[in-house]
Amino acid sequence: MAQRKIDVVLDSVRRLIRLGATANLVNLLQKQHPADLAQVFSELNEKERTTAFALLVERNSKLAMEALSELGPEAGAALLSGRSPEEIARLLHELPSDDAAAIVDYLPEELRASVLELIEKRPGDEVGELLEYAEQTAGRIMNPKVFALSEDMTVGEAITALQGSRDVEMVFYLYVVDARRHLVGVASLRRLLLVPPSTPLKRIMTTDLTSVRADTDQEEVARLVASYNLLAIPVVDEENKLVGVITVDDVIDVIKDEATEDVYRLAGVAGDDRVFSTAGESLRKRVPWLEVNLVTAFIAASVVALFEGRIQQAPALAVFMPVVAGMGGNAATQTLTVIVRGIALGELTWANTRKALFKEALVGLGNGLACGIVGALVVWAWKGNPWLGAILGAAMVINMFVAATAGTLIPLALRMLKIDPALASSVFITTLTDVFGFLSFLGLGTLFLRLVERTG
Repeated sequence: MAQRKIDVVLDSVRRLIRLGATANLVNLLQKQHPADLAQVFSELNEKERTTAFALLVERNSKLAMEALSELGPEAGAALLSGRSPEEIARLLHELPSDDAAAIVDYLPEELRASVLELIEKRPGDEVGELLEYAEQTAGRIMNPKVFALSEDMTVGEAITALQGSRDVEMVFYLYVVDARRHLVGVASLRRLLLVPPSTPLKRIMTTDLTSVRADTDQEEVARLVASYNLLAIPVVDEENKLVGVITVDDVIDVIKDEATEDVYRLAGVAGDDRVFSTAGESLRKRVPWLEVNLVTAFIAASVVALFEGRIQQAPALAVFMPVVAGMGGNAATQTLTVIVRGIALGELTWANTRKALFKEALVGLGNGLACGIVGALVVWAWKGNPWLGAILGAAMVINMFVAATAGTLIPLALRMLKIDPALASSVFITTLTDVFGFLSFLGLGTLFLRLVERTG
């Protein structure tokens, strides 16, 4: 139902832009939720998107920037990049510091420097400070405007302070700090309302709390929030001083972005390639990995070339080579997906690697036997030669075993070498399954050539 509503709004926006009915267009846009506006903007072409955003900025800059934030930092920066640094700095003031920092990071270099210079002149703006943290860390995605109170305050004073807070994004937990702003505890809002107002915060706070350092990887932050069912997680510096908070909405964005990135990398696609990216951009991002795959394909072809004479003697071998290699590649993809996910979620460690390897090897043998028997029967019925079928079945067992073990060991080895397993594993595993598939099938075919020649 929601998608149907967005489709109707999208058609109306396009029609109103064509008619030049700017007043009606602005009224329509102002009635939409920022997330829905972001989806509408993403499906408009560049000219329509620029027109709609410009009109909305003039009438309702806060809503326009909230929609821009939902659209994503890269697309948001593209919409802002045609404006002056002064106007961009003013518009970014409508957003929380973490969202503004994400957009600034994608602006062209000269424009980014000018915008940052203007922002840093503004008292109390932390965008520049956030950009000093490394990308994809807790410091980069945190909101520095975190609500925290002294441990010496009473519950009544805490409630009064909470009621007077206007510049904090969301208050899920009440963080308690000492005189030097060291994080010493946390109290829930529910607990705050159930005790007498004269109770000191230090008596009701919990000292056993989960926090992250500012340099913690954002994936680890997301894992902690998901594992402990948190609505927010505090960020501290190396001295355990409270410097910010990461809320669950930011964590959801991290999980979505990281999952998208891993899926794309498994297919050899850049993490920022999108459905509506220009053809030139997609071509530039996809060709490099295809070239790498082309090189590995020639490695597999060189293995086939070793048996060229045998294939001429038994042409039936050429018919079934793709079956062995293809099934091995499919099995390897299944294993690789499970292993990379386990690594990303922290489920797979060096301590339980042997168990995972044994399990996947067993699955590989089982897959090989199940598919090999069916494949052998099909070849026997098709070509009338049970020996050719047996060779195909044996080659599939070998190759699926190799696929399962390689799909487990290669991502782990790459992680040990500090290389992203999702990015590089597929290239190596595809090569291995092709090479071992051709080698096992053609090798067995050569050993039993006389039996196979009856079919060829």
